[in-house]
Amino acid sequence: MTGEKWRSRPNVVVILLDDLGFAELGCFGSSIATPAIDALARDGLRYTNFHTTPLCSPTRASLLTGRNHHAVGMGMLADAPAQAPGYTGRIPRSAATVARHLRDAGYGTFAVGKWHIAPRDESGPGGPFDRWPLRLGFDRFYGFMRGLTDQWFPDLVRDNSPVDVPYRPEEGYHLTEDLVTEALAMMRTHRAARRDDPFFLYFAPGAVHSPHQAPASRIERYRGAFDHGWDVERERRFQRQLELGVIPTGTVNTERPPSVPAWDELGEDARRVFARQMEVYAGFLTHTDEQIGRIVEYLRLSDQLDDTVIYLTSDNGAAHHPSRAGTWAKFQPNDVATMLEHVDEFGGVGTHNHYARGWTWAGTTPFRYWKGYSWLGGVRTPLIVHWPSRIRRDDDAARRQFVHVVDVMPSILEAAGVSPDPSVDGVDQQAIDGASMLSTMDDASSPAPRDTQYFEMLGSRAIYHDGWKATTDHLPFPQMWEPPMEGSVDFAKDHWALFDLGSDFSEAVDLADAEPDRLAGMVGRWEAEAERNQVLPISDSGERPDSIRSPRDDTRPREVYFAGSQPVTTSDLLAGSFELTAEVVAGRESSGVLWAHHPNPYTFSTRPIWSCHVVDAVAILTFGLTGEHRIRSSLPMTEGRHTLVVRFRREADSARVTVSLDREQAAQLSIPQLHVPPVRQLYIGRGVGVRWDDFDPSRGFHGTIVRVTVERTPAPTS
Repeated sequence: MTGEKWRSRPNVVVILLDDLGFAELGCFGSSIATPAIDALARDGLRYTNFHTTPLCSPTRASLLTGRNHHAVGMGMLADAPAQAPGYTGRIPRSAATVARHLRDAGYGTFAVGKWHIAPRDESGPGGPFDRWPLRLGFDRFYGFMRGLTDQWFPDLVRDNSPVDVPYRPEEGYHLTEDLVTEALAMMRTHRAARRDDPFFLYFAPGAVHSPHQAPASRIERYRGAFDHGWDVERERRFQRQLELGVIPTGTVNTERPPSVPAWDELGEDARRVFARQMEVYAGFLTHTDEQIGRIVEYLRLSDQLDDTVIYLTSDNGAAHHPSRAGTWAKFQPNDVATMLEHVDEFGGVGTHNHYARGWTWAGTTPFRYWKGYSWLGGVRTPLIVHWPSRIRRDDDAARRQFVHVVDVMPSILEAAGVSPDPSVDGVDQQAIDGASMLSTMDDASSPAPRDTQYFEMLGSRAIYHDGWKATTDHLPFPQMWEPPMEGSVDFAKDHWALFDLGSDFSEAVDLADAEPDRLAGMVGRWEAEAERNQVLPISDSGERPDSIRSPRDDTRPREVYFAGSQPVTTSDLLAGSFELTAEVVAGRESSGVLWAHHPNPYTFSTRPIWSCHVVDAVAILTFGLTGEHRIRSSLPMTEGRHTLVVRFRREADSARVTVSLDREQAAQLSIPQLHVPPVRQLYIGRGVGVRWDDFDPSRGFHGTIVRVTVERTPAPTS
């Protein structure tokens, strides 16, 4: 392939892992096997002073636009848009993405994996699509729109259209493998069809965000590997980091926080459960590394690796779980006793694993805290850059310059020889906050691309300037994330700590009392940056007082649905009372799913909350995540046209369900209050997820569904 024009401009691959802490890759000190990623680090560069924002949506917005996250309206998750300019969850047209600039310059552009930068009410299958990948500069997209999805039964989109899971888990399906297969197909097709043009691949798998799910063989290889517990694991990673040169000599391994118990103080059952959680996570990460290896191997075999610049990082620090003990399944008890009963199921179909908080702490070695905080544990992540034709390895492959995620876009554009257009689609572009770090690839002593950077997330605030960092002790979501703060929230009462990062790599020694003037200057600098970047007003709640409520969130009294449509985003029917009418034409042996109502993708369950399917001409309704409440019609759905009516009457602590067929009562049942997440995805004529008993979501209705009508009725007063 020698001589192609694209060789004068590199391909670009950005691999953005999810919730991966600073110490979780082998090349950054972990014992978890990540040979493919380690090879990229061995032949490339490790940046040990790279920073993101504390959460996923803001980091993704900053990476793709080169702007600070508040400056493009992504001050928090895209799921919680608000009216304040820095928190709308809507990237403005004045902030064109790196994909758009590269596409305009002749690059093919592909996004594969997690998106999560479209606001909640614009992420459904009906759009609007203004902030979906294809409108923001990508030629192709395959992945999921929200913050997480099930690895066995993902909520997938191709370009602008939802798609079903291609295979079943028992046949070997796993989302990360599927995403890589699609990415490879895009790259291969591009190279065959556009021989002279380079490409940009933005690869953002769901890994290693919860649910932690992986093939059993990958999990099993770690059996017993973490029985020593998180205290020992953190110390081992710390020593390994010193040996690898990831951290400098003299670094302090910060103390265990109050919400993490000492491993030796745990009971035997708890240690078994928590060790297995980490085995699942390790298997998940190793499996992800294998899939990344497939991308690298394709580039190698196609003679493109030398002329491809690869950036690999994480969107924030390691993630903790509010329960502190982690989870094994959504909407199920997650106490140690219950988890122990299901310990051998961890990571498999129907689970929703997340490790206990002690493993989060080990994952951020040697820093304090984790995802969601502006402490280094929340914002300092690994960065690996691999570009054989540009990078000349020196004796020290580590780069220690302060770099921020906003610097990735300018670096990509400089490498591609592309100058960002000052006007895109007639819209003047706002200033790019990032600066290229390409010079640091050439010279370990090159100046950092920036000397100042602010941080803010849910009231957790920090400022970096010229080697110093000031950080507040404010705890976001205090009732969930750490021991609750005393009294009411008052940002003015927060303590600002001061750290000299030049001599204190891990943010361990507070110099606030010793350097009051410097601290005052740092706080003033944060306030100036906050004003410039639309950070104010701040809030430590995910649901701000000025949260936006979209008209699409409102409950409509009457809705009509048709078979053959994509899954429809709805409100939670089970929260009130309603009447559902299904008009169907049954065949001689009608069977299959009439409808299935699933939780929203962010709280994805592999089973519907309630559904109706037909078996041997008998309609069966199921309620609950395992179909524990069911009603069978006493009247058969014989060949011909029928009207099936379901009346759901919400009462104080239960609901009465009545089913009629062609105006004759066919069944009734009283069910207790269902403690379930908001139901959002309504499938007509099919479902998705795991089958149980006679419910098979893949079986479309054998007959004709004319229409399904839902009318909400006032709930009776108690």
